[in-house]
Amino acid sequence: MASTDKQKIIGITMGCPVGIGPEIIHGFFQSHENTVNFQPLVLGDLARMKFVGSLLGIDKKVVSWLPGDNFTENTLPVLDLTALPENSLSWGQPDLSTGRAMAEYIIQGVELIQKDLLAGIVTCPITKSALNNAGFDYPGHTEMLGDLTGVSDFRMMMAGENLKVVLVTIHEQLKRVPDLLTEDEIVACITMTIKSLQQDFALPNPRIGVAGLNPHSGEQGMFGWEEESLISPAIEQCKKLGAVVSGPYPPDTVFYRAASGEFDAVIAMYHDQGLIPFKLLHFSDGVNVTLGLPIVRTSVDHGTAYDIAGTGKADSSSLKSAWNLATKIVSNRSKGIV
Repeated sequence: MASTDKQKIIGITMGCPVGIGPEIIHGFFQSHENTVNFQPLVLGDLARMKFVGSLLGIDKKVVSWLPGDNFTENTLPVLDLTALPENSLSWGQPDLSTGRAMAEYIIQGVELIQKDLLAGIVTCPITKSALNNAGFDYPGHTEMLGDLTGVSDFRMMMAGENLKVVLVTIHEQLKRVPDLLTEDEIVACITMTIKSLQQDFALPNPRIGVAGLNPHSGEQGMFGWEEESLISPAIEQCKKLGAVVSGPYPPDTVFYRAASGEFDAVIAMYHDQGLIPFKLLHFSDGVNVTLGLPIVRTSVDHGTAYDIAGTGKADSSSLKSAWNLATKIVSNRSKGIV
């Protein structure tokens, strides 16, 4: 079945070629059903995708695709962006060529969206050290996408059916977090979360719960003053703007309350504060969404899993969830939901 003019193409970046990215892409396409509205396109290495399909015994035909081509039913289309030295690649052992490749897929994905050839991208996992070794000095996907799109204020949301978490600080050393927290940063995080829930998730009046930084939310200064000096004033600012936001709540209870339906999202002060409870609930089906970008980007919420790469054991559930959420966000934005 050829694509129609109304069909929106969403790119799936291959991620690290020697990680589980190629594997979970094959798993995704094995169960993916073509729709009238959206078409998946792999941004990666054609030869690598063919090799992995053969290795896994998958009969889905891997085909080359170029802008302007139609899409054929029951195939796995690849925009071939690299020519990796297949004979020298080893599972779980990234090198300079794979580091450059994983960066190229991201760069090209952004450029294709900017050219209106893609409606958004779904990203498979990369290795930050290999990315850095290849000359791309970013701590992760999120920061790289911010730079590529010219955005300095962006946030990481982890989204699941039962829990959504947004981080004030992202990839930072834990000892630096208190110094990085400011009232303005917390306000910006809350307001960006509200805008995303309205625009991307079609929730007109989202309810936001804010986690404290310290045990028991500081216990009135006994365990720290950040709640009183930074977090509470930020919440009050947002309330004056009409936001349905409350807290700061003890970090050991607020996530349970959100998962039970009391809040639509939780604002976490730092990476592991938010991701530990999130992955406890959504380890297999969680989605990483970058807020604040002018493009739609979702991602799997796991790493390259080098220990099982090439074995056929990788689970594509998170990729399926990331794809479904990307189509939902693209649809909601096209409707102009606010």
